[in-house]
Amino acid sequence: MEDLEDIEDMVSGQEPTGQERQAARRSVVPRARRRKQETVEELQADSVIPGMQKIWMKTWGCSHNNSDGEYMAGQLAASGYQITENPAEADLWLLNSCTVKNPAEDHFRNSIKKAQEQEKKVVVAGCVPQAQPRMEYLKGLSVIGVQQIDRVVEVVDEAIKGHSVRLLGQKKDNGKRLGGARLDLPKIRKNPLIEIISINTGCLNACTYCKTKHARGELASYPIEELVERARQSFLEGVCEIWLTSEDTGAYGKDIGTDLPSLLWRLVEVIPEGAMLRLGMTNPPYILEHLEEMAKILGHPRVFAFLHVPVQSGSDSVLMDMKREYCVADFRRVVDFLKDRVPGITIATDIICGFPGETDADFQETLNLVKEYRFPSLFINQFYPRPGTPAARMEQVPAQVKKQRTKELSQLFHSYHPYEHKVGQRQHVLVTEESFDAQYYVAHNKFYEQVLVPKSPEFKGKMVEVEIYETGKHFMKGRPVEDSEVFTPSIAQPLRKGEVSGLPNEDSKAMNVPCDTAKGLMG
Repeated sequence: MEDLEDIEDMVSGQEPTGQERQAARRSVVPRARRRKQETVEELQADSVIPGMQKIWMKTWGCSHNNSDGEYMAGQLAASGYQITENPAEADLWLLNSCTVKNPAEDHFRNSIKKAQEQEKKVVVAGCVPQAQPRMEYLKGLSVIGVQQIDRVVEVVDEAIKGHSVRLLGQKKDNGKRLGGARLDLPKIRKNPLIEIISINTGCLNACTYCKTKHARGELASYPIEELVERARQSFLEGVCEIWLTSEDTGAYGKDIGTDLPSLLWRLVEVIPEGAMLRLGMTNPPYILEHLEEMAKILGHPRVFAFLHVPVQSGSDSVLMDMKREYCVADFRRVVDFLKDRVPGITIATDIICGFPGETDADFQETLNLVKEYRFPSLFINQFYPRPGTPAARMEQVPAQVKKQRTKELSQLFHSYHPYEHKVGQRQHVLVTEESFDAQYYVAHNKFYEQVLVPKSPEFKGKMVEVEIYETGKHFMKGRPVEDSEVFTPSIAQPLRKGEVSGLPNEDSKAMNVPCDTAKGLMG
């Protein structure tokens, strides 16, 4: 295998568009060669024309990673590749990794091994190769860095031809790090009704357990105008729900002289009536600076009254060891203020069980915090030491203790039912998905609480009024209110499943992926 460290010098500064590249490929015919003693012409046996192969994609991790996966799938489809949900029939596997937890990296490594056993070509992307490009199991593989997803077609082209290519550089403008690839690139949305927009990449913290910082780096934000234009474009393609994502949405704009409320006020101006905006994860230190404005924004009729604020531990001692840059009182201030100003708001949070040095008393403080606030959405994580992080070098809590604490916190979480009092309520819900068992449509109310509704085709992508008749730990069930109006928030017909966003209509139809394919795009 020919090994190319980088392909920067191989690519023209006047980079062709996906449409131009595909048009050029259609006119390429392998040269026929005549054998000396035969009169029959035949094609070169080793002739490989990139752009006609099938690609299988798998993405692990956060919504930021999923957004990157959507962009990569879109560019490949626009360039002529066929995205398939069947890994066995694919010529190449594109594996988009997550480095937050050991299990996610284990799945990623096992997928590479499986691809090699099946003699598939492999391209790897995401946070694992960006943070640890010299890992032994990545040797010889083509790599796309987290800020290089706009070069995915070039990397896949070279991998198809048998070359090993690595693009891991940072995007800069006059020496200043940029937020990442352009936001107007073609993409295939996993759900045609939901647009995921990364508003910044990287963060300002230096948490001792976090490996993502090694990959995503320091904070780099997209300009407000680019983000507003991306949102406006998505509504023109039938999207009715926008998710803002990043490693820390609360830190948005600190590197470019603006802030999160300034962005959000601009975004709500372009959100059609009935469409909704969901804000992504924000750490306590940065949201503290904007509590008044954030309360007003979260109360806006086109913004879900939902905020994901990770606390990680109820112990100040543990938070100090984590270098979280806030104390439990700061977290309480955020939650108490928003609950007071935005009645009914959903606060989701994260807990790490068994962080190095965590004592029984520390863990009890965490249990007490959860008992007090009874978070309806709680992400419970058993601590895993990530190689290369300061926490990996600290004295570890015994595995059995970590396991027991995780189990105890899970039992506490499942002991209360946050939605029982909502039976009989009438709610307006936005219907965007199908349930895992395919028996219902999934909708969300103003507080981003999950409501299951009858699977009637006319509800998909609509705002519907329902009456709650049953509740579970993580959901409610609602029946449509008689004679209530079904409201269509979209200002355009949504794209078909697997259709490429960001292309002229005739091109997006020509590049359309089979409708059942997009289900498996992001795993």
